[in-house]
Amino acid sequence: MKALIIVDVQVDFLPEGALAVPAGDTIIPAINVLQKDYDLVVATQDWHPADHGSFASQHPSAQVYDTIELHGLAQTLWPDHCVQGTAGAELADTLNTAAIEAIFRKGTEKDIDSYSGFFDNGQRKATGLQGYLKERAVSEVHICGLAADYCVYFTAMDSLEAGFKTSIISRATKPIDKTTFMDKKEIFLQKGGRIL
Repeated sequence: MKALIIVDVQVDFLPEGALAVPAGDTIIPAINVLQKDYDLVVATQDWHPADHGSFASQHPSAQVYDTIELHGLAQTLWPDHCVQGTAGAELADTLNTAAIEAIFRKGTEKDIDSYSGFFDNGQRKATGLQGYLKERAVSEVHICGLAADYCVYFTAMDSLEAGFKTSIISRATKPIDKTTFMDKKEIFLQKGGRIL
């Protein structure tokens, strides 16, 4: 079975959002069209507590986009975004959600970030996505959404590690930084991933 994972198509990652991905809204029509081609569609959702450790606001001597060490892991500091229960954390209202069978929330623990839809950044806690896909007999995963150089990339890498044939759908994802994504794309391809 082939599954589509829609990563973090949330208000805060769209133009005017707290952590806007350039042209992030332009991929939504493609994602809506793609969904009909899959046996299973799931989504991920950043769902941070208001005092999340990845927020620059929690580190008074630091600036947004600084890198610090957070509980033994390198951590980029972000603007406050996708805070649980806020409008910014909601899935985009232009995203067709009718076919989405399950939503896997991530970044829920304040002491560790979670880019991947499968695990937190330290792989200390699973979201349940891997087990869900295995139970549904999924063998191939296609990934789209926001942002290509962070949450899409890390979801794709963990998908490969879990043994799924994995592709990133380029027309249905956008990066925060194109250069960063180009470097990460090479690593993904070297590991056996595909770009569609």
